[in-house]
Amino acid sequence: MSELRHWSLWLRLENLVVLLTAAVVYHHGEYNWWLFAVVFLVPDLSILGYLAGRGVGATVYNLAHAYIGPAALLAFALISGDQRLTPFAIIWVAHIAADRLLGFGLKSVSGFRHTHLGFVGKEPSVQE
Repeated sequence: MSELRHWSLWLRLENLVVLLTAAVVYHHGEYNWWLFAVVFLVPDLSILGYLAGRGVGATVYNLAHAYIGPAALLAFALISGDQRLTPFAIIWVAHIAADRLLGFGLKSVSGFRHTHLGFVGKEPSVQE
């Protein structure tokens, strides 16, 4: 197994644990699962950033798919006492973890399929 595949496997397993933890926390918070279903794919709207080009697209996508966003939202919810924001932070974490589990990582400006977890899909041949 190549070293990249080895690390990719570890990162996927790690994100499986994050996804399961987010689901357990969401369940114990007794939040609405309909909300979870509706909001879960919202971060993927960040793909629309690619309409403005690769650089903007990768930046917008990565902002929506980095754990710093939901961590900041959760911190704000805790500090402000606005617990209505908490389920959104948990759903956001779950989304990111599910993406990483499936091999969708943070995007490179060199191309949408180039991620920090490796290449998404079939690698192009040298001629492509």
